Amino acid sequence: MNPSTTHARLVVDELVRCGVTDAVLCPGSRNAPLSFALHAADAAGRLRLHVRIDERTAGFLALGIALRSGRPVPVCTTSGTAVANLHPAVLEASYAGVPLVVLSADRPPDVIGTGASQTIEQAGLFGGAVRLAVNAAVDGDPARLRSFVDRLVAAATGAPPGPVHLNLPFAEPLVPDGPGEAPAGRPDGRPRTRVAPVARHAGPLPLDPSAPTLVIAGHGAPDGLLDLPVPVVAEPASAAWRAAVRTGPWLLGAVPALRPAQVVVAGRPTLHRPVQRLLADPDVAVHVLADPRGLPWTDVAGSVRAIGSLPPLRPDRSWTDRWRAADAAAADALDKALDDPAAPGGLRLARELVAALPPGAQLVLGSSNPVRDVALAAVPRRDLTVLANRGVAGIDGTVSTAVGAALVHDGPAYVLLGDLTLLHDTTGLVLGPDEPRPDLTIVVLNDDGGGIFELLEQGAPEHAAAFERVFGTPHGVDLAALCAATGTGHVQVELPDLADALAPAPGLRVVEVRAGRRELREGHAKLRAAVDAVLTEVY
Repeated sequence: MNPSTTHARLVVDELVRCGVTDAVLCPGSRNAPLSFALHAADAAGRLRLHVRIDERTAGFLALGIALRSGRPVPVCTTSGTAVANLHPAVLEASYAGVPLVVLSADRPPDVIGTGASQTIEQAGLFGGAVRLAVNAAVDGDPARLRSFVDRLVAAATGAPPGPVHLNLPFAEPLVPDGPGEAPAGRPDGRPRTRVAPVARHAGPLPLDPSAPTLVIAGHGAPDGLLDLPVPVVAEPASAAWRAAVRTGPWLLGAVPALRPAQVVVAGRPTLHRPVQRLLADPDVAVHVLADPRGLPWTDVAGSVRAIGSLPPLRPDRSWTDRWRAADAAAADALDKALDDPAAPGGLRLARELVAALPPGAQLVLGSSNPVRDVALAAVPRRDLTVLANRGVAGIDGTVSTAVGAALVHDGPAYVLLGDLTLLHDTTGLVLGPDEPRPDLTIVVLNDDGGGIFELLEQGAPEHAAAFERVFGTPHGVDLAALCAATGTGHVQVELPDLADALAPAPGLRVVEVRAGRRELREGHAKLRAAVDAVLTEVY
């Protein structure tokens, strides 16, 4: 058996021993040894293989599987720009702490720099975005290569978790050339090198247990924040959102009676400007919960006083009572305003969608407005799993992330995204006839462009002359025709018919809800005024 085939089979075998259950592959010539090895492992029932024709899509598919399962997921490409197309997914995995394993095939070292086709400097391509990068030898020691695989998986799942890169130079022949087996691993089926998980412990934060305290929970916030004796303002992709103050983003900074003396930050909050203003307030003591996975803490304003664990809190009951009363009043005002058909369509869709999902459902949220709409309008639920790509918060790869997450979720799966996010990852809808298919409903708020910019400084009236072309970016794409071209089910519904359209169904489908963008700025301002008016009455 030739060295390329031997090494590829050895790498795949050791990955399976390290707990890999799914792998993503893009077709190519230089990675043919890995393609044959992964196909054989899939046929033997040792892992589940997913083949995609677009490397960027493949990267986010692997990321979605790893995000939901917590297991390392390899994505395999051929040489050249194929590897570079994984960079967006690698960056998201790096900042979100997701165990993505890049397997890139390469030309032998003596060909690099000679002008050979489809050849670039792949070693170190991802720079500091990966936890570990290994450039394997063309004909190295099998035991050492197994050890490298174990080391890479340990780095991907360690503290902090994140992406790793194994670059594998393959010399011809690239296809199996005869019988034979790769050098055997350990007879008990375990990895060559077993790595124990790293335990992390942090001392308690120096909090005043009786002071008015607020917890701000962002993406990646740890478990254990569901039954705290203090108010929690949480982003939807935080585990704490299930027990959060529903109108928390509206209440921050609204009235002095709700201003905390100290704040505890969990995870990485990125959605709301009132949160950033609170964390930058020099009169508020800001502390951060240590991340159990070892990810760096968030401190944009440079205001954090300490990092540690959460000690027991005993706030005055009047503090929590004020927040409960304010939340009840604000929620009532918000719902009355959202019942108006003229209210912003994205907020109305977010409220109705979350309420209509079946118990046990999984919901992936797209960046830009969808994740914010859920944060601002939906009633938190304890029986949902909510995910989002908030590492670097891009719109790329959201369809593929949701497909990957759906493939490992035991229950109905949904994703809420905007039309631009769907168009950015249309190849995520392209699945070959032999590929595992998810049961996934893609809910698209189609406002024909970039609605979030209507709410930012660019959307102010003085910028109207330039806005629509360079920020609004209308496209006029017929989503029904797009879905037909990819064999994806499609239905367009009005909001009153949404619940029926969300009934669990097999396969991949798109539910399109259309809305306008022009009313967003004024509509959000009216909601803000309605909440402020009722809070003024209460306080």
